[in-house]
Amino acid sequence: MGQVTSLFLMKVLDAFDGCIDNKDVLDTAGLTSEKPVDPSYMIPSAVYYAAFAKLAKADKHGWTLPLRTGASMRCADYGAFGLAWKSANNLLGSFERAERYARVLTNVASYQVEITPRGAFMHLHRDGERHLGMRLSNEATLASIHTISREVTTESFIPVEVHFKHPAPALITDHQAYFGCPVFFNSDRDALLVAFDTLEAPNVLGDDSLSAFFDTHLEAELSKYAGDSSVEQRIKIYVSRNLSEGIPTISAVADHLCMSSRTLQRRLKDSGLTYQRLVDESRRRLAENLLHQTNYSLNEIAFMAGFSDQSAFTRAFKRWAGQTPRSFRISPKLPSP
Repeated sequence: MGQVTSLFLMKVLDAFDGCIDNKDVLDTAGLTSEKPVDPSYMIPSAVYYAAFAKLAKADKHGWTLPLRTGASMRCADYGAFGLAWKSANNLLGSFERAERYARVLTNVASYQVEITPRGAFMHLHRDGERHLGMRLSNEATLASIHTISREVTTESFIPVEVHFKHPAPALITDHQAYFGCPVFFNSDRDALLVAFDTLEAPNVLGDDSLSAFFDTHLEAELSKYAGDSSVEQRIKIYVSRNLSEGIPTISAVADHLCMSSRTLQRRLKDSGLTYQRLVDESRRRLAENLLHQTNYSLNEIAFMAGFSDQSAFTRAFKRWAGQTPRSFRISPKLPSP
């Protein structure tokens, strides 16, 4: 069954301007207004689409409801996805991370970055019938990307073009004003086209607590190996530093160590090591430290340890430690074997 994060429905309700009992909408989705929004709590996509369509029809300016919903989004709302987005070096990095981490928000949509001579398309892929609820959801998603891109970049964020596969609403002036660029409906894609200079401008929003943790963690790792410049330890430090970008390839590590991939593989083999083993050791130590030293959610720790979702992280951690991450977090701190 298709699912989306409950965060999306709560944001639509917050942006809604009309006369519908929110409680009825929340009850249908199995939600309550009393509990804080949890991005990891999923609801059926069909329920979300139906609610979005119902609310748009009852809204005083329903054609702008997805734009208002998108405008309300902030990185902090998205949990692990938002952490991935804002901690990238630039918008291209944010877009590429979205390709990987979209699964924490939904299993009915994905992102794809396509490099072209004019810039990069940030594609939204969503299968299924293009009924009103899905069309509104697609508009809200691209509007959200626009908003959180503006939040993190040091440059003014104005796309080159915006594309939607579905027909245009009765009025498109609000869409053009919101995105600040030409907006094409009945297109062959749902996407933002962004210029290279915008993509490559540095992001301004870091996560101070995350940066502080990594600085402390890496300094602690370095202090353990003071005077030890072995390839093994240099690999572990490099991998730990870059896990939130995804597991570094062995060729990237080799470049960092100023040697060829073949030379690095031979040196590891001569030492009775494998690259995968060193990656696993780096991920485990980082995850254990995050679990005991921070209050990050398991979803966020999964991201920082290089996993695409929490379930994959839990399976790996149980293999490493013989217990779940949640059990490890509440257990007394013991050194890794």
